[in-house]
Amino acid sequence: MAGKTPLLSGGNPQIAKGDGDAPVQAYIAAMPDWKSEAGRRLDALVECTVPGVAKAVKWNSPLYGIAGQGWFLGVHCFAKYIKVAFFRGAQLDPMPPVNSKDENTRYVHIHEGEQIDDELMTSWIRQAAALPGWTP
Repeated sequence: MAGKTPLLSGGNPQIAKGDGDAPVQAYIAAMPDWKSEAGRRLDALVECTVPGVAKAVKWNSPLYGIAGQGWFLGVHCFAKYIKVAFFRGAQLDPMPPVNSKDENTRYVHIHEGEQIDDELMTSWIRQAAALPGWTP
């Protein structure tokens, strides 16, 4: 279908890398099925919690950060869930539930039909934004 964003294996949208809100919004719009609405909700929570948040799409994933501090959160689509990465998640209280190969990173997986716990997610976002971020 012309104009449709291609999906990579696992259903992750293939979005050209770029800085700012526009590529992140393009990614969110291209998230398949229920994931797009969840992506909009996550994006809104980040924007409300961290005014002036820096945004980019790199490695086919939206990243959120603080200018001069690095990235604190990333989003990636998989076939059955959305992976929300907190790059310094091991320092959050409570820690996000899913382990990573990187001892600092923790994940939250959002599955179809699950409601995002706004209070807990906002707490993690606030805490993560206050920590030094990840810089590739």
